[in-house]
Amino acid sequence: PHQSRQSECGDKERRHMFYLVQLQKNLELPPKYFGPKLRATLILKLRAEVTCTCTGRYGVIIAVTQIDEIGEGKIRAGTGFVTFSVTYTAIVFRPFKGEVLDAVVVQVNKFGFFCDAGPLRVFVASRLLPSDFSFDPQATPACYINQDGSKIQRDEHVRIRIVGTRMDANEISCIGSMKEDYLGLLS
Repeated sequence: PHQSRQSECGDKERRHMFYLVQLQKNLELPPKYFGPKLRATLILKLRAEVTCTCTGRYGVIIAVTQIDEIGEGKIRAGTGFVTFSVTYTAIVFRPFKGEVLDAVVVQVNKFGFFCDAGPLRVFVASRLLPSDFSFDPQATPACYINQDGSKIQRDEHVRIRIVGTRMDANEISCIGSMKEDYLGLLS
């Protein structure tokens, strides 16, 4: 019923920020880990290596939810190390243009500010702030201030809209805006 309602309204395919994705990774272990706890060691190593990393195609891996398969190990000649192919399911985070996020300001300068929304770092340029905010170069810490005294400074919570994204092999870069209704400082 939900899909037919979307098509009746003529909406585009809805995109979500969080997905469950099946991924694969090759893990290498030295011989000292071979034994009864091999599977547990592989799972711990997988989680340590992939959690909070960015895959160029899917986004940032938030958590490994399930180990689907651990393949037979292949011995690397001359080293004794063994490579295991591990297939797993993970929750990934991928922001899309138009998404609205709550974030925490981490750095302010005359060009705009950086804020973090979970694992995502977003830059909001000064031209994408409401026109009543201006940079105060005398303030310590650096901030943007408006006529009523509201300040955008480090550790403030803001609501932003993603207006641009770029996916690299190991990083997601985003540009945000606060120039719309219902965006801005959160109290």
